[in-house]
Amino acid sequence: MALLEIKNLKKYYDTPGGKLHAVDNVTISIEKGKTLGVVGESGCGKSTLGKTLIRMEEATSGEIYFDGTDVTKMSLRAFKQMRTRMQMIFQDPYASLDPRMSVSALIAEPIKTYRLAKDKKAMEQKVFELMDTVGLARRLANVYPHELDGGRRQRIGIARALALNPEFIVCDEPVSALDVSIQAQILNLLMDLQRDKGLTYIFITHDMSVVKHISDAICVMYLGQVVEFCETKELFTNTMHPYSKALLSAIPVPSLNKKKERILLKGEITSPINPAKCCRFAKRCPHATELCRTSEPELVETSVKGHYVKCFRAEELTGEAQK
Repeated sequence: MALLEIKNLKKYYDTPGGKLHAVDNVTISIEKGKTLGVVGESGCGKSTLGKTLIRMEEATSGEIYFDGTDVTKMSLRAFKQMRTRMQMIFQDPYASLDPRMSVSALIAEPIKTYRLAKDKKAMEQKVFELMDTVGLARRLANVYPHELDGGRRQRIGIARALALNPEFIVCDEPVSALDVSIQAQILNLLMDLQRDKGLTYIFITHDMSVVKHISDAICVMYLGQVVEFCETKELFTNTMHPYSKALLSAIPVPSLNKKKERILLKGEITSPINPAKCCRFAKRCPHATELCRTSEPELVETSVKGHYVKCFRAEELTGEAQK
Protein backbone atom coordinates (compact mmCIF):
# COMPACT_ATOMS: atom_id res chain seq x y z
CA MET A 1 0.00 0.00 0.00
CA ALA A 2 1.39 3.41 -1.00
CA LEU A 3 1.64 5.91 1.84
CA LEU A 4 2.80 8.69 -0.48
CA GLU A 5 1.83 9.19 -4.13
CA ILE A 6 3.34 12.02 -6.17
CA LYS A 7 1.70 12.91 -9.47
CA ASN A 8 3.12 15.34 -12.05
CA LEU A 9 4.84 17.39 -9.34
CA LYS A 10 6.53 20.59 -10.48
CA LYS A 11 8.50 23.24 -8.62
CA TYR A 12 9.70 26.20 -10.66
CA TYR A 13 11.54 29.32 -9.54
CA ASP A 14 11.45 32.72 -11.23
CA THR A 15 14.85 33.99 -12.40
CA PRO A 16 15.87 36.94 -14.59
CA GLY A 17 16.37 34.46 -17.44
CA GLY A 18 13.05 32.66 -17.05
CA LYS A 19 11.63 29.71 -15.12
CA LEU A 20 14.14 27.44 -13.39
CA HIS A 21 12.74 23.89 -13.47
CA ALA A 22 14.01 22.54 -10.12
CA VAL A 23 11.49 19.67 -10.02
CA ASP A 24 9.76 18.87 -13.29
CA ASN A 25 6.84 16.50 -13.72
CA VAL A 26 7.85 13.92 -11.09
CA THR A 27 5.50 10.94 -10.64
CA ILE A 28 6.51 8.29 -8.08
CA SER A 29 5.03 6.42 -5.09
CA ILE A 30 6.39 5.11 -1.79
CA GLU A 31 5.02 2.07 0.01
CA LYS A 32 4.28 2.24 3.71
CA GLY A 33 7.20 1.12 5.87
CA LYS A 34 9.68 1.24 2.96
CA THR A 35 12.59 3.49 1.98
CA LEU A 36 12.80 5.25 -1.37
CA GLY A 37 16.31 6.39 -2.24
CA VAL A 38 16.63 9.54 -4.35
CA VAL A 39 20.01 9.90 -6.03
CA GLY A 40 21.68 12.23 -8.51
CA GLU A 41 24.44 14.81 -8.75
CA SER A 42 24.35 18.13 -6.90
CA GLY A 43 21.72 20.49 -8.30
CA CYS A 44 19.47 17.81 -9.76
CA GLY A 45 16.52 18.74 -7.52
CA LYS A 46 16.71 16.06 -4.83
CA SER A 47 16.49 18.37 -1.81
CA THR A 48 13.88 20.59 -3.49
CA LEU A 49 11.74 17.50 -4.06
CA GLY A 50 12.00 16.54 -0.39
CA LYS A 51 11.16 20.05 0.83
CA THR A 52 8.21 20.30 -1.55
CA LEU A 53 6.76 17.02 -0.28
CA ILE A 54 6.42 18.40 3.26
CA ARG A 55 5.52 21.90 2.02
CA MET A 56 8.66 23.67 3.16
CA GLU A 57 8.47 24.76 -0.47
CA GLU A 58 5.08 25.17 -2.15
CA ALA A 59 4.59 23.15 -5.33
CA THR A 60 4.09 25.04 -8.60
CA SER A 61 1.65 22.35 -9.74
CA GLY A 62 0.94 18.66 -9.29
CA GLU A 63 -0.50 16.48 -6.54
CA ILE A 64 1.00 14.98 -3.37
CA TYR A 65 -1.25 12.35 -1.81
CA PHE A 66 -0.31 11.41 1.74
CA ASP A 67 -2.41 8.50 3.03
CA GLY A 68 -5.01 9.35 0.40
CA THR A 69 -5.16 13.12 1.10
CA ASP A 70 -3.82 15.69 -1.37
CA VAL A 71 -1.73 17.90 0.92
CA THR A 72 -1.19 20.53 -1.78
CA LYS A 73 -4.89 21.45 -1.54
CA MET A 74 -4.92 21.77 2.27
CA SER A 75 -4.98 25.13 4.03
CA LEU A 76 -1.95 25.96 6.17
CA ARG A 77 -4.09 25.60 9.30
CA ALA A 78 -5.22 22.09 8.32
CA PHE A 79 -1.72 21.14 7.20
CA LYS A 80 -0.25 22.11 10.57
CA GLN A 81 -1.77 18.95 12.07
CA MET A 82 -0.77 16.88 9.06
CA ARG A 83 2.83 18.05 9.56
CA THR A 84 3.07 15.98 12.75
CA ARG A 85 2.95 12.93 10.46
CA MET A 86 5.59 14.26 8.03
CA GLN A 87 9.02 15.33 9.27
CA MET A 88 12.53 16.01 7.95
CA ILE A 89 16.13 15.29 8.95
CA PHE A 90 18.47 17.92 7.51
CA GLN A 91 21.85 17.53 5.84
CA ASP A 92 23.95 19.74 8.09
CA PRO A 93 23.21 18.88 11.73
CA TYR A 94 24.96 22.03 13.01
CA ALA A 95 23.27 24.52 10.69
CA SER A 96 19.83 23.08 11.44
CA LEU A 97 20.14 23.45 15.22
CA ASP A 98 19.84 26.70 17.22
CA PRO A 99 23.28 27.13 18.85
CA ARG A 100 21.70 29.04 21.78
CA MET A 101 19.55 26.09 22.84
CA SER A 102 20.65 23.07 24.87
CA VAL A 103 20.10 19.49 23.71
CA SER A 104 17.02 19.05 25.90
CA ALA A 105 15.54 22.39 24.75
CA LEU A 106 16.09 21.50 21.09
CA ILE A 107 14.34 18.15 21.45
CA ALA A 108 11.55 19.67 23.54
CA GLU A 109 10.80 22.47 21.04
CA PRO A 110 8.43 20.52 18.72
CA ILE A 111 6.72 18.93 21.73
CA LYS A 112 6.05 22.39 23.18
CA THR A 113 4.86 23.73 19.82
CA TYR A 114 2.20 21.02 19.54
CA ARG A 115 1.51 20.87 23.29
CA LEU A 116 2.10 17.13 23.58
CA ALA A 117 3.23 17.20 27.23
CA LYS A 118 0.82 18.13 30.03
CA ASP A 119 3.48 19.45 32.41
CA LYS A 120 7.22 19.99 32.90
CA LYS A 121 7.77 16.51 34.32
CA ALA A 122 6.05 14.83 31.37
CA MET A 123 8.10 16.98 29.01
CA GLU A 124 11.34 15.96 30.69
CA GLN A 125 10.35 12.29 30.56
CA LYS A 126 9.50 12.55 26.86
CA VAL A 127 12.84 14.24 26.08
CA PHE A 128 14.79 11.55 27.96
CA GLU A 129 12.87 8.81 26.13
CA LEU A 130 13.79 10.35 22.79
CA MET A 131 17.44 10.70 23.83
CA ASP A 132 17.47 7.01 24.79
CA THR A 133 15.84 6.08 21.48
CA VAL A 134 18.49 7.82 19.35
CA GLY A 135 21.45 6.84 21.54
CA LEU A 136 22.19 10.17 23.25
CA ALA A 137 23.44 9.91 26.83
CA ARG A 138 21.16 11.71 29.31
CA ARG A 139 24.18 13.52 30.77
CA LEU A 140 24.26 15.57 27.54
CA ALA A 141 20.84 17.11 28.16
CA ASN A 142 22.23 20.50 29.19
CA VAL A 143 25.11 20.81 26.72
CA TYR A 144 25.01 22.87 23.50
CA PRO A 145 25.47 21.77 19.86
CA HIS A 146 28.96 23.28 19.52
CA GLU A 147 30.16 21.00 22.33
CA LEU A 148 29.20 17.85 20.42
CA ASP A 149 30.59 15.98 17.41
CA GLY A 150 28.70 15.63 14.12
CA GLY A 151 27.22 12.23 14.94
CA ARG A 152 25.66 13.41 18.21
CA ARG A 153 24.34 16.56 16.53
CA GLN A 154 22.64 14.45 13.90
CA ARG A 155 21.11 12.28 16.62
CA ILE A 156 19.55 15.48 18.02
CA GLY A 157 18.08 16.15 14.58
CA ILE A 158 16.67 12.62 14.43
CA ALA A 159 15.21 12.98 17.94
CA ARG A 160 13.50 16.24 16.89
CA ALA A 161 12.05 14.51 13.83
CA LEU A 162 10.72 11.65 16.01
CA ALA A 163 9.28 13.94 18.70
CA LEU A 164 5.85 14.18 17.03
CA ASN A 165 5.58 10.43 16.28
CA PRO A 166 5.62 10.83 12.47
CA GLU A 167 4.89 8.14 9.91
CA PHE A 168 6.99 9.63 7.10
CA ILE A 169 10.45 11.25 7.27
CA VAL A 170 12.44 12.98 4.53
CA CYS A 171 16.12 12.24 5.18
CA ASP A 172 18.02 14.93 3.27
CA GLU A 173 21.58 13.61 2.97
CA PRO A 174 21.67 12.95 6.75
CA VAL A 175 25.12 11.30 6.71
CA SER A 176 27.00 13.22 3.99
CA ALA A 177 28.60 15.63 6.50
CA LEU A 178 29.77 12.83 8.82
CA ASP A 179 32.86 10.63 9.05
CA VAL A 180 32.50 7.16 7.50
CA SER A 181 32.42 5.33 10.85
CA ILE A 182 29.73 7.72 12.15
CA GLN A 183 27.79 7.34 8.90
CA ALA A 184 27.39 3.62 9.58
CA GLN A 185 26.08 4.29 13.10
CA ILE A 186 23.46 6.79 11.86
CA LEU A 187 22.37 4.53 9.00
CA ASN A 188 21.94 1.59 11.35
CA LEU A 189 20.00 3.80 13.77
CA LEU A 190 17.63 4.92 10.99
CA MET A 191 17.08 1.31 9.89
CA ASP A 192 16.42 0.18 13.48
CA LEU A 193 13.91 3.00 13.98
CA GLN A 194 12.16 2.07 10.75
CA ARG A 195 11.86 -1.54 11.85
CA ASP A 196 10.64 -0.67 15.36
CA LYS A 197 8.24 2.16 14.45
CA GLY A 198 7.17 1.23 10.92
CA LEU A 199 8.51 4.48 9.48
CA THR A 200 8.51 5.37 5.79
CA TYR A 201 11.57 7.21 4.45
CA ILE A 202 12.67 9.20 1.45
CA PHE A 203 16.46 9.00 1.65
CA ILE A 204 18.18 11.70 -0.41
CA THR A 205 21.86 11.17 -1.20
CA HIS A 206 24.51 11.30 -3.91
CA ASP A 207 26.30 8.25 -2.51
CA MET A 208 25.27 5.10 -4.41
CA SER A 209 26.85 2.78 -1.82
CA VAL A 210 24.76 4.33 0.96
CA VAL A 211 21.52 4.24 -1.02
CA LYS A 212 22.08 0.58 -1.92
CA HIS A 213 22.47 -0.25 1.77
CA ILE A 214 19.32 1.45 3.05
CA SER A 215 16.77 1.66 0.19
CA ASP A 216 14.04 -0.70 -0.98
CA ALA A 217 13.55 1.26 -4.22
CA ILE A 218 15.54 3.98 -5.95
CA CYS A 219 14.70 6.86 -8.24
CA VAL A 220 17.52 8.52 -10.16
CA MET A 221 17.09 12.25 -10.84
CA TYR A 222 18.73 14.39 -13.50
CA LEU A 223 18.02 18.13 -13.86
CA GLY A 224 14.71 17.98 -12.02
CA GLN A 225 13.37 14.84 -13.68
CA VAL A 226 13.21 11.17 -12.68
CA VAL A 227 15.14 9.24 -15.33
CA GLU A 228 14.99 5.77 -13.74
CA PHE A 229 12.82 4.27 -11.01
CA CYS A 230 12.74 0.66 -9.78
CA GLU A 231 13.57 -1.64 -6.86
CA THR A 232 17.13 -1.37 -5.54
CA LYS A 233 18.22 -4.87 -6.55
CA GLU A 234 16.84 -4.35 -10.05
CA LEU A 235 18.71 -1.07 -10.51
CA PHE A 236 22.05 -2.55 -9.51
CA THR A 237 21.65 -5.73 -11.62
CA ASN A 238 19.85 -4.31 -14.66
CA THR A 239 20.77 -0.62 -14.98
CA MET A 240 19.16 0.84 -18.11
CA HIS A 241 19.56 4.63 -18.25
CA PRO A 242 23.00 5.86 -19.42
CA TYR A 243 23.11 8.40 -16.58
CA SER A 244 22.40 5.71 -13.96
CA LYS A 245 25.18 3.60 -15.45
CA ALA A 246 27.60 6.51 -15.09
CA LEU A 247 26.62 6.97 -11.42
CA LEU A 248 27.10 3.28 -10.66
CA SER A 249 30.48 3.23 -12.38
CA ALA A 250 31.70 5.81 -9.84
CA ILE A 251 31.26 3.40 -6.89
CA PRO A 252 34.76 2.44 -5.66
CA VAL A 253 35.69 -1.24 -5.78
CA PRO A 254 37.51 -2.40 -2.60
CA SER A 255 40.01 -4.56 -4.48
CA LEU A 256 43.52 -4.03 -5.86
CA ASN A 257 43.11 -6.70 -8.51
CA LYS A 258 39.61 -6.04 -9.81
CA LYS A 259 39.46 -3.11 -12.20
CA LYS A 260 36.24 -1.28 -13.01
CA GLU A 261 35.59 0.81 -16.11
CA ARG A 262 34.66 4.35 -15.14
CA ILE A 263 32.15 6.14 -17.36
CA LEU A 264 33.25 9.77 -17.61
CA LEU A 265 30.52 12.18 -18.65
CA LYS A 266 31.61 14.88 -21.08
CA GLY A 267 29.80 17.70 -22.79
CA GLU A 268 27.70 20.68 -21.81
CA ILE A 269 25.08 20.45 -19.05
CA THR A 270 21.65 21.54 -20.27
CA SER A 271 20.40 24.70 -18.56
CA PRO A 272 17.47 24.07 -16.17
CA ILE A 273 16.10 27.52 -17.07
CA ASN A 274 13.40 27.19 -19.74
CA PRO A 275 14.81 23.84 -20.98
CA ALA A 276 13.95 22.75 -24.52
CA LYS A 277 11.60 19.83 -25.16
CA CYS A 278 14.30 17.22 -25.60
CA CYS A 279 16.21 14.68 -23.51
CA ARG A 280 18.06 16.77 -20.91
CA PHE A 281 20.89 14.26 -20.79
CA ALA A 282 21.41 14.21 -24.59
CA LYS A 283 24.35 16.65 -24.62
CA ARG A 284 26.33 14.39 -22.26
CA CYS A 285 25.06 11.01 -23.49
CA PRO A 286 27.40 8.97 -25.75
CA HIS A 287 24.38 7.13 -27.20
CA ALA A 288 22.21 10.15 -28.07
CA THR A 289 20.55 10.30 -31.52
CA GLU A 290 18.81 13.10 -33.39
CA LEU A 291 15.52 11.96 -31.84
CA CYS A 292 16.98 12.50 -28.35
CA ARG A 293 18.02 16.05 -29.28
CA THR A 294 14.64 17.06 -30.71
CA SER A 295 12.06 15.14 -28.62
CA GLU A 296 11.57 14.50 -24.92
CA PRO A 297 11.16 10.84 -23.83
CA GLU A 298 8.48 9.82 -21.33
CA LEU A 299 9.11 7.91 -18.11
CA VAL A 300 7.66 4.54 -19.15
CA GLU A 301 7.62 1.02 -17.76
CA THR A 302 10.03 -1.30 -19.53
CA SER A 303 9.61 -4.99 -20.25
CA VAL A 304 10.64 -5.56 -16.62
CA LYS A 305 7.60 -4.93 -14.41
CA GLY A 306 8.09 -2.01 -12.03
CA HIS A 307 11.20 -0.72 -13.85
CA TYR A 308 10.60 2.75 -15.32
CA VAL A 309 13.09 4.56 -17.56
CA LYS A 310 13.06 7.95 -19.32
CA CYS A 311 15.12 7.07 -22.39
CA PHE A 312 14.30 6.26 -26.04
CA ARG A 313 17.12 3.70 -26.32
CA ALA A 314 17.19 2.16 -22.82
CA GLU A 315 16.10 -1.38 -23.68
CA GLU A 316 18.00 -1.37 -27.00
CA LEU A 317 21.27 -0.45 -25.27
CA THR A 318 20.66 -2.90 -22.44
CA GLY A 319 20.07 -5.70 -24.95
CA GLU A 320 23.28 -4.85 -26.82
CA ALA A 321 25.29 -4.89 -23.59
CA GLN A 322 23.97 -8.33 -22.65
CA LYS A 323 25.00 -9.91 -25.98
